[in-house]
Amino acid sequence: MLDGLLFVWAWHPGTLALLLILSLLYMLGVRRAKLHYPQDTSIRTLHIVAFFLAILIAAFMLLTPVDTIGRTQLFSVHMAQVVILTTLCTPLILYSCPEILLRPLTETPGIREILGVLTHPLVASLLFNLTFLFWHVPRIYDRAQPDATLYQVEMLSIFLMSLLNWGPLIGPERDRHHMGYPLKMLYAFFDGQPVDIFAFVLVFTGVALYKLYMIPPQLNLTPFADQTVAGALLLIPGLVDLVVMTPLFFRWLNRIEQDTRLADQRRQEAAYEEEEYEEYEEEEEELQNPSEGGELREHLQG
Repeated sequence: MLDGLLFVWAWHPGTLALLLILSLLYMLGVRRAKLHYPQDTSIRTLHIVAFFLAILIAAFMLLTPVDTIGRTQLFSVHMAQVVILTTLCTPLILYSCPEILLRPLTETPGIREILGVLTHPLVASLLFNLTFLFWHVPRIYDRAQPDATLYQVEMLSIFLMSLLNWGPLIGPERDRHHMGYPLKMLYAFFDGQPVDIFAFVLVFTGVALYKLYMIPPQLNLTPFADQTVAGALLLIPGLVDLVVMTPLFFRWLNRIEQDTRLADQRRQEAAYEEEEYEEYEEEEEELQNPSEGGELREHLQG
């Protein structure tokens, strides 16, 4: 069955158009930034490479036989699509967009306020998790799976919501909501909990949840084994969260160390200034009362 699908390319016009439009807008944005801010060096070749690598990977996931197999044959392949789009393509796209590239949007009244609401950590997390869980309710997923267009809407909506979801951590506007390192770590941890719980349900439920995948075993995988593999793949974003949290934790420790060192330095400077001030006062008193100072010195010498 799979052999025949290896040559079934899913040329979805809407998805292809979206990827082409994103690529065109990105190149126009790069050109505009270089024209208007010639001294700015924040856009490097590596950013451009990262963006088009993300677009190519997304196209491979959505426009090749991978998409057809994931939609009609193997739930594990579907989940691999989701994981790769949301934990590889999304970070690459956000990395490839320095703040200067989005400045026309972030400086436009109205759009700036809308982006501020959508990228708020709580809103971004809710939008992504609710979108993901909504599409994977068995009854809803079973309706989307036979319809190639609706399935693409599902995949693209999850992909686009993941851009908002990653925004508070690595997006160009990540400092807008003033999240310190502890809050960023908490966000990375709690944001992934709904998906992790769903992954454990897939692994340990003991029942195949999606009836359209209950077909003769593919690649020697029974429907439940296929679902178990899908759940295991879905735990990968949780590991990515740990990878993200690790540098945040060490940056937080470094910030604490710097703040402590600076506070100690200020205390030492304050103590030194206080000591100098006391010595200055003593000298002033001696100058104002030279007789008392002389008698005191004679008494001490005697």
